[in-house]
Amino acid sequence: MLRDRNLIPLSRQHQHALALCVRIDRASPIGDADLAAWQAEVAQHFESEIRIHFAAEEHVLFPAARRFPELGPLVDELLLDHFMLRECFAEAEAREMSAADLSEFARRMSAHIRKEERQLFERMQELMCQEELARLGQGLEEALKDAGQACALPANATRPPTK
Repeated sequence: MLRDRNLIPLSRQHQHALALCVRIDRASPIGDADLAAWQAEVAQHFESEIRIHFAAEEHVLFPAARRFPELGPLVDELLLDHFMLRECFAEAEAREMSAADLSEFARRMSAHIRKEERQLFERMQELMCQEELARLGQGLEEALKDAGQACALPANATRPPTK
């Protein structure tokens, strides 16, 4: 199903986070010499975009979804994901992640995004009328106004090798 234009800002940010996850996956196993740079990038991504993204979902998107009882359990799962991912971001900020932790973070973040895109967004688009989606879009636009709007460029240590 095509993504409704009112959800596209969240989907764009999902693409940015997925790009980071793919880069982590492709760089694995990450050596000790590069681990701090990867953690710095993960922490920076949280600060510039994901912190605001999570807040927008928790204060605008999830309450709208909860209006539909069948989406309640999914919203509960997504909130638990946010809690666990925030712990990962805090570990990255404190430079406490191992290479295995970083790979697990990428797996967990990717799974979370796919759950939102493939389950929550799809069902919301089926259940909500266009007026409801438009109101949701306005709320999301306001909630996301301070988030970074572009995919951050990787640091030299985390940039994929050129061929």
